[in-house]
Amino acid sequence: MKIVFHTVHDALGIHARPAGQIVKLASKYKSDIKFSTAAKTVDARRIMALMGLGVHEGDQLKVTFEGVDEAAAAAAFSTYLKESL
Repeated sequence: MKIVFHTVHDALGIHARPAGQIVKLASKYKSDIKFSTAAKTVDARRIMALMGLGVHEGDQLKVTFEGVDEAAAAAAFSTYLKESL
């Protein structure tokens, strides 16, 4: 299992556009990918669930990866989160 922590810097948090990009990126990997806040954990392949997290600027995210390509998925998400969210 790989874990990535990220503090959200986007003023709008996770809204429709970044949620769609997260789903698109997650669909490239076979690993189970979960996004978590202090209150909830959701599947990264479910756009409505991601938007339902209610993530705002300054919130801490925990992203967990478990599966055959977890290292590659963690690296890709780490880069995406730093550059885009």
